[in-house]
Amino acid sequence: MCFGVACAGMVRAPAHTAQDRAGWKALQSIVAPRAVYLRTRDSILNILELTALVGLVSVAAGFLGALTGLGGGVVITPAMVLLLGIDLHYAMGATLISVIATSSGAAAAYVREGFSNIRIGMFLEIATTVGAVCGAFAAAKISPSILGVIFGLVLLHSAWVSTRARPAPRPGETDDPLATRLRLNGSFPTPEGLRSYKVSHVKTGFSLMFVAGALSGLLGIGSGALKVVAMDRAMRIPFKVSTTTSNFMIGVTAAASAGVYLNRGYIDPGLTMPVVLGVLGGSVLGARLLPGAPTMTLRRIFGVVVGVLAIEMIYNAIAGKL
Repeated sequence: MCFGVACAGMVRAPAHTAQDRAGWKALQSIVAPRAVYLRTRDSILNILELTALVGLVSVAAGFLGALTGLGGGVVITPAMVLLLGIDLHYAMGATLISVIATSSGAAAAYVREGFSNIRIGMFLEIATTVGAVCGAFAAAKISPSILGVIFGLVLLHSAWVSTRARPAPRPGETDDPLATRLRLNGSFPTPEGLRSYKVSHVKTGFSLMFVAGALSGLLGIGSGALKVVAMDRAMRIPFKVSTTTSNFMIGVTAAASAGVYLNRGYIDPGLTMPVVLGVLGGSVLGARLLPGAPTMTLRRIFGVVVGVLAIEMIYNAIAGKL
């Protein structure tokens, strides 16, 4: 199947008579059927060109995902749908697999450098995993246009929240006793040495993680955007710890819903391969640059890129182009 699809893309039809072109298309349909994940059969790209473009977009998405804790999925899914004309469900399936690869590539470096909080990640994964399975089952019952609008609104909200200044602690606010009992408080390295932090509003963060997991399964992303917002805003965890812990968590969340997408046939190896390799390469590069990157720059990158993609996704969903 993969060999046939490659042949169909690499060999172009000779420009002879209409009868010759009809015969050529008939031969193509027998020997090498068109890639099933394209929303249109009128694409001017052959399979090698499409693979190269998907790979380049995936590298950029993985790089941005590693820097901001998004996992790349929040960028690569709308990019494939809006720029390359790939069906939304197949884009989500490929993205879920790439999210697992991203988490594996970046999380190891973050854990070794002391940024990720493993105890927080494992505790919150209880909520995200259950939510991811519920969301994946619901995705099959919702049309692509509705999924596109939901996707765009989630991204738009995440972009808006991430660009706002972090609120100062309210007077009289105390440490969360549950965080102390679960030993969730920790420290992370800075140029001035280790910096300690305390976790607040554990129950609120746990509830938000269930929502993040449900959206992960529903939209085919690692939901790193919502996880970063929940940990940074609700639980008052430092932004770099939030992004690195998010990268540690998203692989488990994506794996929980990827099996559902695989069972429905939405994971195509020909599309998934360049996405995984590109996102993995970009995420490794981003992980190396994160320790020296300024937090406000990360927020601005997050907000601008995700905001633009959100508007485009909503517009195309309403216009019926998904």
